[in-house]
Amino acid sequence: METRISILFYGKSAKKTTENLVPIYLRVTINGSRFEVSTQRYVDATKWSSAAGKMKGNTEEARSINAYLDTLRSKVYTYQKDIIQSNKELTLETFKEKWLGINDRPRMLCEVFQHHNDQVAQLIGKDFSAATLERYKTSLDHTKSFLSWKYKVSDLDIQKLNFEFVSDYEFWLKSVRSCNHNTTIKYIGNFRKIVNICIRNGWLQKDPFLGFKMTKKDVIRGFLSEDELQTMAAKAFVTDRLSQVRDIFLFCCFTGLAYADVKKLKRSEIAKGLDGDQWIFTQRQKTETASRIPLLPIAKEIVDKYNDHPQCVNEDRLLPVLSNQKMNSYLKEIADVCGISKILTFHIARHTFATTVTLSNGVPIESVSKMLGHKNIKMTQHYAKILDRKVSDDMQLLKQKLAKMG
Repeated sequence: METRISILFYGKSAKKTTENLVPIYLRVTINGSRFEVSTQRYVDATKWSSAAGKMKGNTEEARSINAYLDTLRSKVYTYQKDIIQSNKELTLETFKEKWLGINDRPRMLCEVFQHHNDQVAQLIGKDFSAATLERYKTSLDHTKSFLSWKYKVSDLDIQKLNFEFVSDYEFWLKSVRSCNHNTTIKYIGNFRKIVNICIRNGWLQKDPFLGFKMTKKDVIRGFLSEDELQTMAAKAFVTDRLSQVRDIFLFCCFTGLAYADVKKLKRSEIAKGLDGDQWIFTQRQKTETASRIPLLPIAKEIVDKYNDHPQCVNEDRLLPVLSNQKMNSYLKEIADVCGISKILTFHIARHTFATTVTLSNGVPIESVSKMLGHKNIKMTQHYAKILDRKVSDDMQLLKQKLAKMG
């Protein structure tokens, strides 16, 4: 449907002054709805032409007032064009906002970013985790530092965002902040979410990321070998704290749970599965996807070992998990004691489950993906890429089949 707009200038006799002057009003009608505003000009009622919508005669006063009214008429059509070109619907409301300058103040990048973070903070425990909020806080801090470095400003009009901005931001993260490629892409990805918010709200007409590549590089994910797992499991530690951390780490090696998931794991999330044995029925905190994991014997032994632990009993937790920082700190001690040269972090347990425990032992990748709670199998295939032993085993089977054929 075509939007109809009409313009009328008229003398408002109801507001005639004591000097018998009438104020000239502008009326803009859009699809039958009217917007009226004073032109701040006055004229003798006898000198005003209602039919022509302008002052009569050719005096200097008449020429001045009529020229001003023509300027306002042009302004109306300019605003009409601006609204349409900004992909907004021309309505009385959008025209009125444009005329009154309601939305003329530029939208600032860090303000939009902060508003997003404030909303995330209010939705922690519902749609987001505390870790997600920290990630976006760090991304906002990086954005502010980059603005100060490149533009010497504390904030920037989003209209100034372009491909050059994104490219220079990537360069700054890698050079000034010394971030590796994948970490850089992670921060750029967080920033892109804010840009997408601006685009979806109609505040930004052109995507500054158009043509920008955001491909992560494949990373060799660390994991423990079968011998290293056995060494760690058999090791007797002098202190209980190291034994406790070792046990929880091994539990994750044989279940594939990440730190956040094992920390929140409740006793009620252990139940009988289809085979009658005990399974873990939980939901991944990071992706909110379901994980269904059969308990292997060593994992079951660890659960039983801490069945009466005070922290487990009082907090209804399956295992007495410490803070992530402490767990990783103690894992370094455990690696030294066990003669393991790899730098151990808690997430290596999840990688070990995917590689050494499951894929290397012939568990189909579809089953591994399901237990890890991955949203798609591509995520799981990253683990399969590094399994030379599995490739070797598969090729040996092929050789045997080819030998029989010969």
